Amino acid sequence: MSGINDFQQVKVVPDRPNAQRLRVLIVDDSAMQRRILSVSLRKQGYEILEADSGQTALALCQNTPPDIVLSDWMMPGMDGLEFCRRFRKMEKAGYGYFILLTSRTDKGDVSHGLDCGADDYLPKPVVFDELRARLSAGERIVQMHRELAEKNRQLSGALSKLQELYEAQEKELTDARQLQQSLVPERFRDFGQGQISLMLRPSGHVGGDLVGFFPSAQDEVLMYAIDVSGHGISSALMTARLAAYLSPGHPAMNLAMQEGPAGIFRASDPHAAVGRINERLLSDMQTDHYATMVLASLNLRTGQLRLCQAGHPHPIIHRASGRMEQLGQGGLPVGLFDGAEFETVETRLDPGDRLWILSDGISESTDRAGDFLGDARTSELVRMLGDMPTNTALDGLMWHLADHAGSEDFGDDISAILWNMQHL
Repeated sequence: MSGINDFQQVKVVPDRPNAQRLRVLIVDDSAMQRRILSVSLRKQGYEILEADSGQTALALCQNTPPDIVLSDWMMPGMDGLEFCRRFRKMEKAGYGYFILLTSRTDKGDVSHGLDCGADDYLPKPVVFDELRARLSAGERIVQMHRELAEKNRQLSGALSKLQELYEAQEKELTDARQLQQSLVPERFRDFGQGQISLMLRPSGHVGGDLVGFFPSAQDEVLMYAIDVSGHGISSALMTARLAAYLSPGHPAMNLAMQEGPAGIFRASDPHAAVGRINERLLSDMQTDHYATMVLASLNLRTGQLRLCQAGHPHPIIHRASGRMEQLGQGGLPVGLFDGAEFETVETRLDPGDRLWILSDGISESTDRAGDFLGDARTSELVRMLGDMPTNTALDGLMWHLADHAGSEDFGDDISAILWNMQHL
């Protein structure tokens, strides 16, 4: 235990008008030493708590956490080191700066005290000028912890707000994905003469690809595949606009239809329809986006196929004989040049022939080394899938692409149309 001589140069310190009201806990079994310290520190503007033992100090800390602790090392029962260990284990809102008061000067003892959780130590006999300096250092540490805690609180609040915004955006994007997928309500249909299957797989929540079909007359089916440049919401919005241009529910407004005798609407020449879509895009939308597309009209009675390719990958016909044919001359995308000209190519689909219209997300899918699948391997993949039923062949296509890429996450939107001609 310590005595009154443990303090030197005792003098009254004038009030510090700008001092923060920090709470200091003095722990010492000597009432006289606690009194000397508390009187001086109150004069310096501190709020003072006193405890005559480590156990009493722990109870005080539970209800009234101190900012700074001044604890004697040598005390009966629980000494200052054990008190420090337990103090550090307590849950506290802020940081408590711990100073050990000790007459031990051995470096090993001092290191042991710091290892137990003390921030600083003050040798006895206590010099008050040195005590004030140590307390000022403690104040800075406590204040930095407070500022850090406040910044963490503000950051936590900002992160919480960001999380709420992210969740709201995630929900909106999920809803947008469902709306975009609803633009392709029917993924498979058997027309009797043939079967059609569609696939639409955006790389993100929403994408710029779109595929669709609809009967344009009693014996005619119109098919379209669209790939808007870029990804994300702006591309998806342009895709939705293009879907409106090809809406089967409003044939008079459908740019791929024209009115014939007796008010019956039929598919117009594909190149003329694509030309109208190009001009409408340029007049309706101020955007840097453009789109590639294929528009095809198939006569179910004769098998005649009329098709316009506008910058989209070449459609592939897998003949019943096994021969592979590419259609089209490439052509310009829509939405780039006013007055662009397009052409219609014609061929015939016979029973057993399959028409594949694929987006560039397929031929440009990469493997683990970053190499493209390419047109040649895409055609070979189409050949491999030739015996699969129409309604499962596109699932097989996706399985092979995922195997090629080593992942089911693709860097580009993927879309496809498969028409299987059964009989005329």
